[in-house]
Amino acid sequence: MSALPNDPRAWPVPERGPWLIVAAGLALLAGPTLLGLAQQVWGDERQSHGPIVLAVALWLLARRWPQVRDMPARPDAALGVPLLAAGLLLYVLGRSQGILVAEVGALIPVLAACVLLLRGRAALRPWAFGLFFLCFLVPLPGLVVDTLTQPMKLAASGLAEQLLYAAGYPISRTGVVLQIGQYQLLVADACAGLHTLFALEAMGLLYLNLVRHPSAARNVALALLIVPISFLANVLRVVVLCLVTYHLGDAAGQGFLHGLAGLLLFLAALLLTMAADGLLRLVLPRPRESAA
Repeated sequence: MSALPNDPRAWPVPERGPWLIVAAGLALLAGPTLLGLAQQVWGDERQSHGPIVLAVALWLLARRWPQVRDMPARPDAALGVPLLAAGLLLYVLGRSQGILVAEVGALIPVLAACVLLLRGRAALRPWAFGLFFLCFLVPLPGLVVDTLTQPMKLAASGLAEQLLYAAGYPISRTGVVLQIGQYQLLVADACAGLHTLFALEAMGLLYLNLVRHPSAARNVALALLIVPISFLANVLRVVVLCLVTYHLGDAAGQGFLHGLAGLLLFLAALLLTMAADGLLRLVLPRPRESAA
């Protein structure tokens, strides 16, 4: 089967029609869902990373789209039909009951099922990471967030207290409340919670996917290090906010510089990931190159 032109308008009608129908159907499903996310979830500081995750996921799918489109058509109805039915049922359940976790999560198997029905299993491989990355768009269940966020905040605030105390600052801690000088700071969910860790995990896995090291050991080690790296980035953000508040006052700590500390969080996570990747390159043996 010859490759199709890059411009979909130049495709033969029989090739273009099914994809246009799928695109229209997905738009009808995803449109109200994304609107609900924008109105109910993304306005919260803890989950403001949602639009970025969506944009990156769409970019990942778009860059691999030519490979999916040009695959020989080997439809897999045996897997595609049940997956599509399950995804649509989950979507209807989530939409009717107002369960965003189910509603958003259902779009991933629906998209995968459409590819299976139009191209087959081989066409899913180029989109595997893009579909996986969409999972970071799914809002975390409240029970999971409440269960894990408090221990994470305690650990982050405790380590931040120890670092600042070792540096000579007058700091003490009661739970997740830090007293530095005359100021009290509450370590909020947005500063060191599960949502932030979730976003940093997504960024770390994206880095891993883009770098694509030939060494399997290096990939696995870096993937495992993403969790502590994300935690350290959270601690750094708490430390920076404490220092800003102590030296510049409470208004600076809660104003523009608070948002700047959020950008610093992601920058620090990226730099730590790159540093860990560099150390792994020195420690782990390089894969042997095949002889020419």
